[in-house]
Amino acid sequence: MNLKQIEYALAVAETGSFTGAAERCHVVQSALSHQIAKLEELLGTRLFERSSRRVRLTPAGEAFVPNARIALDAARRIADEVAAATGEVRGRLSIGEISSLTELDLVDLLAGFHREYPKVDIRWLMGKSELMIGDVRERRLDVAFIGVWPGESLDGVEHRLLAREELVAVLPLEHRLVIHSCLSLAQLEDQPLVDFQAGTGARRQTDEAFTAAGLRHRVQFEVGTTNLIEKFVQRGLALGLVAERVAAGFQRVKVLPVSDAPVRHVYAIWSKTPTPAASAFIRLLERHLAAR
Repeated sequence: MNLKQIEYALAVAETGSFTGAAERCHVVQSALSHQIAKLEELLGTRLFERSSRRVRLTPAGEAFVPNARIALDAARRIADEVAAATGEVRGRLSIGEISSLTELDLVDLLAGFHREYPKVDIRWLMGKSELMIGDVRERRLDVAFIGVWPGESLDGVEHRLLAREELVAVLPLEHRLVIHSCLSLAQLEDQPLVDFQAGTGARRQTDEAFTAAGLRHRVQFEVGTTNLIEKFVQRGLALGLVAERVAAGFQRVKVLPVSDAPVRHVYAIWSKTPTPAASAFIRLLERHLAAR
């Protein structure tokens, strides 16, 4: 087998589609399908179950994917590791962050990294914490900045705590509760709330806090970004719970502490076997944090 065959098969597994895989790999679909057929012939088994509607991994395919990722990653790293041994950092650095990251200016940090290591190809995305943890474990991301509920498992990755943040309430300026200096979750139980989508790490923080207090969590508006939380509150449609530093950037809302507020832990996470580029970035991050 060759590296292209492995790359194509992983692309099909990750996109769930031969068409999507061909687009990702910048190759015509017939060529990709031919290479995967040759790979299956070499392995003596089918990796995918094909139908008119979807592509699914066979049990053999499930076994193939994690080992293929390791093999492909190792092959890609050979040249980068050799260059690093001579003092040159190059290759690719894939970074992910949550939309509510306030502990540092990641764009400025990446700009400094680029000046120091111009031969590294930087890629950046914004995502959900629970998905990015898996992406770092599976080496689809090199480094991620995430926010999680205390006690959330970070097994399989290296991590560095950046901040411990209590959530605060954000209210419309004319809301009847703005007369208070502090609120409790019980006072928010019957209020319409705007929060992140169900199942996300950020949403679990608030869901579990209300549940632990024996309260109902009345979420009427589910959103994907903090700026939408701000907008719903400004328009008087709902109240929200966000990290204190996030709330500090909101305008035309009332911010109040919450006595039994949930807590968010913000981490930088990276692979247990980082690439030379990822190692260089973590060193830069540590220098930046030490200088603050």
